[in-house]
Amino acid sequence: MKKLLLALTIVLALPIFCNAQKINWMTFQEAVELNKTAPKKIFIDVFTDWCGWCKKMDQTTFKNPDVAAYMNEHYYAVKFNAECNDTIEFAGYTFVNEGGMNGRRGTHQLAAALLQGKMSYPTYVFMNEKSQLITPVSGYLEVSDFMPIMKYIGSDAYLKQPFKDYIK
Repeated sequence: MKKLLLALTIVLALPIFCNAQKINWMTFQEAVELNKTAPKKIFIDVFTDWCGWCKKMDQTTFKNPDVAAYMNEHYYAVKFNAECNDTIEFAGYTFVNEGGMNGRRGTHQLAAALLQGKMSYPTYVFMNEKSQLITPVSGYLEVSDFMPIMKYIGSDAYLKQPFKDYIK
């Protein structure tokens, strides 16, 4: 019985010991609305359900407690499925998914706009406090590659110097 209680105590305490913080994901609409009254940069993870590298980002990089802590402090974090069927009003436009052809799912117009037509998954879109595009960044990234990019943009260093100078 003592072993069971000890094991249960350890399991319940693991999040405390591991500093397990999660990213506070929200919808695109929620982030844009929050940004109107409490400005922050917006980070958008543009993914698809079938993307293996997207799932790997969720299982690794996005679960890192340092990534989560920095993300939650400096960004509104958005998960956006590039093939969703939501109607989204943004910047005076209505964005929809007009559907796919030949058994394929269609691409949402907002995903195409955010990714500037370069449909690659995963892609991370960074927007400023005015909900304007800063840059998209494509591909799976380990924590060691992702953190410098996230901090470069989150700290506004991107306004002052090129990334290659920032990482030196």
